[in-house]
Amino acid sequence: MTTSSPTLTLPIEGMTCASCVGRVERALRKVPGVQQATVNLATESASVELEPAAPPGAAAGEVVAAIEKAGYHVAHEEQQLAIQGMTCASCVGRVERALKKVPGVLSATVNLATETATVDTPRGAVPAQALLDAVERAGYEARPLAAPGDALAAEQAAAEPRHSREARAVVIAMLLSLPLVVPMAGELFGRHWMLPGWLQWLLATPVQFWLGARFYRAGWAALRAGSGNMDLLVALGTSAAYGLSVWLLLTDETGMPPLYFEAAAVVIALVLLGKWLETRAKRQTTEAIRALQALRPDGARVLRDGVERELPLAQVRVGDLVVVRPGERAPVDGLVAEGESHFDESLLTGESLPVARAPGDAVIGGAINGEGLVRLRTTAVGAETALARIVRLVESAQAQKAPIQRVVDRVSAVFVPVVVAIAVLTLLGWGLATGDWPRALLNAVSVLVIACPCALGLATPAAIMVGTGVAARHGVLIKDAQALEVAHGLRVVAFDKTGTLTEGKPTLVETRATDGDDAALLARAAALQAGSEHPLARAVLAEADARRVAVPAAEALRAIAGRGVAGRVGGVELQLGSSRLMEELGVDMSALRERAAALAAEGRTVSWLAQAGTPPRLVGLLAFGDTLKREAPGAVARLRALGLRTLLISGDNRGSAEAVGRRLGIDEVRAEVLPADKAGIVAGLKAGGQRVGMVGDGINDAPALAAADVGIAMSTGTDVAMHAAGITLMRGNPALVADAIDISRRTTAKIRQNLFWAFVYNVIGLPLAALGLLSPVVAGAAMALSSVSVVTNALLLRRWKPRRDDEGRTA
Repeated sequence: MTTSSPTLTLPIEGMTCASCVGRVERALRKVPGVQQATVNLATESASVELEPAAPPGAAAGEVVAAIEKAGYHVAHEEQQLAIQGMTCASCVGRVERALKKVPGVLSATVNLATETATVDTPRGAVPAQALLDAVERAGYEARPLAAPGDALAAEQAAAEPRHSREARAVVIAMLLSLPLVVPMAGELFGRHWMLPGWLQWLLATPVQFWLGARFYRAGWAALRAGSGNMDLLVALGTSAAYGLSVWLLLTDETGMPPLYFEAAAVVIALVLLGKWLETRAKRQTTEAIRALQALRPDGARVLRDGVERELPLAQVRVGDLVVVRPGERAPVDGLVAEGESHFDESLLTGESLPVARAPGDAVIGGAINGEGLVRLRTTAVGAETALARIVRLVESAQAQKAPIQRVVDRVSAVFVPVVVAIAVLTLLGWGLATGDWPRALLNAVSVLVIACPCALGLATPAAIMVGTGVAARHGVLIKDAQALEVAHGLRVVAFDKTGTLTEGKPTLVETRATDGDDAALLARAAALQAGSEHPLARAVLAEADARRVAVPAAEALRAIAGRGVAGRVGGVELQLGSSRLMEELGVDMSALRERAAALAAEGRTVSWLAQAGTPPRLVGLLAFGDTLKREAPGAVARLRALGLRTLLISGDNRGSAEAVGRRLGIDEVRAEVLPADKAGIVAGLKAGGQRVGMVGDGINDAPALAAADVGIAMSTGTDVAMHAAGITLMRGNPALVADAIDISRRTTAKIRQNLFWAFVYNVIGLPLAALGLLSPVVAGAAMALSSVSVVTNALLLRRWKPRRDDEGRTA
């Protein structure tokens, strides 16, 4: 029988001609495992036939890498699945392996705590049904999730009835097991009595095969998939104890054989109790997400044609005028069109005090209106609102794996087979050494029952879910698990200056013309800056407006990247920019150099205006001031208290940058740095063996944010910066940088604690069980409580709060 060759169909972006087609085909044919590759320019797709023996997941990754190396792009999409039936880390590994075998899958990550899978595939290349079939073949059930948040919504809808069923099962199991345990307690007081064997069988049988049926179903599914899990261990162990008891009951002629029904029944009851407690604890790990989702109202009061109408949110459109009354939550993102009020944004940004909002100010959907009636002009609805983006990012972070999880994955892949082998050796060793085969079997049962891959599977995701959730509630948005884990090890934090440590709203504090005509200097500078959105340009235009200076029209305006701007004003060619630009143009600045140095020493930013000619002539200088953020000194002090070195990277002149550095106590200042060079400085620090975090807010900071080990962006800045960063601060408060590092350190500590106890529990428990020092009942109780303890330890992170300043506000 021949094996069919898997075929991938990949969407390719960026092809323009037949040469592109040939280039991509040649690149694909060089990939090991590719038999044939055909590229279609009309459909912008590639059909790639793989060798039957090629691992589909690995081959797909190499194919995509080859296309992107050739200079083109394969569009990706993430598909999310809800997985049912997983119980431990072994289940997670099996589902991931099954998904990665689907042709076209680039990566697959499964989260035991949320019972979801996130699958990265080329867009349109892998149908959802193929993923569902793969999960089903692995022995589990799956369904696609329509959108982020769907998993949580579905979990909430099914949680109560499921939780009630599990609680009833626990109560029934306990009631049926209790009579089996009471005689054991009587022996402690010297009373030797036991229930009749037939009554023990009658009590234990429904526990074993009705309430314990879930273990048989899940264990059998694992066996069919050629693997094992916690359910298989429980099913094997309790079946052995139950089967031995039945055999002794039927064959013993004394009428009072030693029976072990209580071991089987009590173990199942305890495991069911542990799973119920674990489910309750896991639900608490998603409280932060549920709290964020609860912020959005179901409808909005929209003003159309002069009439207020109550509409579902789905019918609200961008540009609609939405009325928000006192005490109500803003249902959309918008700009205040009419009215003034204070809005409580604490659950979105972590800001403890209400913030004032007036016409023209932005309001985040979900914020609570204070005292005034406000009308908002809608700027974003549905999935595009800030609240929806926050939920998506937090869910994405919670669905990912931290790098440390790789160790757990390797262990879980062999955990169950190793435990079964230890149990077999325990049975043979005790049986052959003592001849007491019932005792040997009970010791083997203890080995099977005490082994717990659940704690290993929950150790990392539970801590990540709680850590990212509590961070989001306090204004620190962590986009991925790697950023969370890496941030704890930062040694250097580099700051951009403008908008990060300063308010980012410079004002023009001085103009000085070489000919004494400051008004003419200001008019010509304003002409060059007309239409620009640069902060310094806005400061020049605002000052010209305040002085009522007539601004002439400028022609042939052009930007000089990283240095300034040039154009013609009144027929004269002018250049406005930095000292570096003046030096490159050969402008003699000696007339105002002394004054410029004094201004720079005061922390002012100095720009120069020159007139083109041979030689070019200096027209004058403009000095700008930018106020430090109130929290900046404390933010730098906290980072230094955490043992981090601070660095300021600024494009401003050295005097201005060093003045800010001195006022804040920053360890090192790099000034007059072009935007393109910021990433190089970060890369140089990393090359020196230092783990670097970069904090910025502008487009020019994006390369440095991406180059850093952890990029930290201010949400008050640009979307480009936030996309390049692993952590976003929901307020323009630099003190949140220390908060982000603090929660990272605490979360990483919880992960390590959980993994330590999960490993130690198995390392100590398995030998004790094999040596006959633990009864199956004690082993079952220990196994049941191990998972609960791991999740409970993670939940302690919910007590974390940001440091407060002397005024009681969140720092």
